[in-house]
Amino acid sequence: MNDEPKIQPYPGPAGGWGSLKSVESILTREGRLVSGNAILLKQNKPDGYACVSCAWAKPAEPHPFEYCENGAKATAWELTTKRVTPEFFAEHTLSELRTWSDHDLEEAGRLTHPMRWDAASDTYVPVSWEEAFHGIGQELKGFDPRQVVLYASGRASLETSYMWALFARLYGTNNLPDSSNMCHESTSVALPQSIGDSVGTVILDDFEKTDCILFFGQNVGTNSPRMLHPLQEASKRGVPIITFNPLKERGLERFTNPQAPTEMLTGSETRISSQYHQVKIGGDIAALMGLAKSLIEADDRAREVGGKPVLDHAFITEHTHGFEEFARAARQASWSELESRSGLPQATLEAAATVYARANAVIGIYGMGLTQHKAGVENVQMLVNLLLLRGNIGKPGAGICPVRGHSNVQGQRTVGITEKPELVPLDKLKGQYGFEPPRWKGMTTVEVCEGIIKGEVTAFVALGGNFVRAAPETAALEQAWTRLRLSVQISTKLNRNHLIPGEISYILPCLGRIEIDEQETGPQAVAVEDSTACIHGSKGVAKPASPDLLSEPRIVAEIAKATLPVNDKVPWDEWVADYARVRDAIEETYPEDFRSFNERMWQPGGFHRPIAARERRWKTKAGKANFIAPKSLEADLGIAEQDPDVFKLMTVRSNDQFNTTVYGYHDRFRGVRGTRMVLFMNYNDIARLKLAEGDLVTLTTAVDDGILRQVSGLRVTPYEIPEGCCAAYYPECNPLIPVWHHADQSKVPAAKSIPIRIELLQQRQPEAAE
Repeated sequence: MNDEPKIQPYPGPAGGWGSLKSVESILTREGRLVSGNAILLKQNKPDGYACVSCAWAKPAEPHPFEYCENGAKATAWELTTKRVTPEFFAEHTLSELRTWSDHDLEEAGRLTHPMRWDAASDTYVPVSWEEAFHGIGQELKGFDPRQVVLYASGRASLETSYMWALFARLYGTNNLPDSSNMCHESTSVALPQSIGDSVGTVILDDFEKTDCILFFGQNVGTNSPRMLHPLQEASKRGVPIITFNPLKERGLERFTNPQAPTEMLTGSETRISSQYHQVKIGGDIAALMGLAKSLIEADDRAREVGGKPVLDHAFITEHTHGFEEFARAARQASWSELESRSGLPQATLEAAATVYARANAVIGIYGMGLTQHKAGVENVQMLVNLLLLRGNIGKPGAGICPVRGHSNVQGQRTVGITEKPELVPLDKLKGQYGFEPPRWKGMTTVEVCEGIIKGEVTAFVALGGNFVRAAPETAALEQAWTRLRLSVQISTKLNRNHLIPGEISYILPCLGRIEIDEQETGPQAVAVEDSTACIHGSKGVAKPASPDLLSEPRIVAEIAKATLPVNDKVPWDEWVADYARVRDAIEETYPEDFRSFNERMWQPGGFHRPIAARERRWKTKAGKANFIAPKSLEADLGIAEQDPDVFKLMTVRSNDQFNTTVYGYHDRFRGVRGTRMVLFMNYNDIARLKLAEGDLVTLTTAVDDGILRQVSGLRVTPYEIPEGCCAAYYPECNPLIPVWHHADQSKVPAAKSIPIRIELLQQRQPEAAE
């Protein structure tokens, strides 16, 4: 049962004693206080396992405790002693379980047996592995592959991901959406157009050489806390860290390192951001253009008087294309519009630009605060433009750094999980495995949602994830899901997606990455790719939650064997017996990225895939890096800007969750305890709407498309956020996102700028006051 909701400011830093207490609390709750702490010593170590949480880089020389608060929570969550057995399912109908919260569903424990939904009893009933694979295979054989979706979340290893993508193409489909479609697809579209590579150019060593860091739309304290270590070291060296973010986030303000005894004993804190600018939601293009305008006009003035150039003209001439067009757009942008759109004064933007201009090597870091907008692609390209002005791509200590979420979401794309056939070496696969791969474009996540709602998708097979909770248009999607003929979920824990069955639905429980994976040739290891395109090995160290669990590679292989005709060139059983054989196959398909894969995967710090732009080789049509001017200074055109009653809502994660996994009801950094139904609002907006702190409100999506989208029961909470903007938790507010409200080129749901209206539902009662 939840605590009574309580909201009050949190005075502490990121990290510190609050972090340690939080880790010990969840280890105790999951029955892993002693064994969990021992296992955590192996997390992100060269001879241990890669964290199942975020994708931040792993150092060659790790800290004694190379894990963060959220990484420890993810480990405790996976290693819980609680179990969801066939007896559990016999006691609870799906109708009942749908009344449970996301937290309570996963808190029930690890799934232990394969299960099949029984419509008559509305429960899951046990099924043998053989019956499950046979049943799934027989169904898949009868479908049009164009109507089948093979979804992947971001946790599956490189080995599993390669097998999954190959199975899909052998089956005849390119419908391979993944969690990238929901977050960083804007990066995958923007960067190839700008620099010729789809991933960032920064590696961990660059943080030791940089002399300025720009931060846009990424909450390091909650989403990638281990990054706080290089940020702290940079700050102590005097490196300016300039942050642009609508919300004040504690991890971007100050940090106490839990691994530094002196800091813990003295309570000392490190300032993280030297400048913190609360840009309006959707105002990043304007802010970035303001910075660029300041630099370009300062350079114009310097050239007029024969002074030192502000821009790197040698780099621009040799390595870029489109500068004059972009510079003209920057010069023509009016300061009044830039200020209005960004919410930041001209003097503020010019001051930040001055600091940037003094630096020789600058890193530009960003997250979904840039990608999840209608102009998400242009947001990313504007940050690239700013870096190109001073040659800050392709030199030590500088570059573009998208911070990915799930632990192998970037790696999945590297080995073929993508709906875009042009990104996969199809001719290589054709020769390697003796088949004709499909060459039509598959469905993105948004297109899958549209297809399910329209009844055009027949089957959905998921390699992890909680799709119905993570995707937009929740109400319509859940209603339509029951019309699917087949729904299969490969999972470790119970979640909402299991409770929305198709006509035929299976739960296939799998081993977690932290668990020992024993196969015919002995314990197996897997590999993952982090946010810096670095490959690491990972070995499970814990006893499996159940003897009835199968590994993800085994499950993929068995589904493939039950579905596909025999192909002697695809050794499914040999791959399952020895994952090194899968890595050999990956190397054969992708020789440039995975040279000597098995030999290099255990080297300290991993091995980096070659990124051409890091070496100033530009794989674009122009053969150079491209300046790309935005179509507009507004990242979310179409939202009723002139209507003061329409707000821009951004969804955020709490300190007590990772993606759709909710570990608890406390968001320590924002001072929230006992609830997730919170609406963070500007003080002036609360007064203007005649609301009061603690009032309960209903949010309604402010669009006119004939569909009513509402979320009710959110508690009004004053917070430091620009006027006209507000924030609430994901995934609770996903029902407010229309399926068509997405980034223009990448189709990433625009979850960081949802137009809403706010209506009073219930006034706070005086006796409820704290």
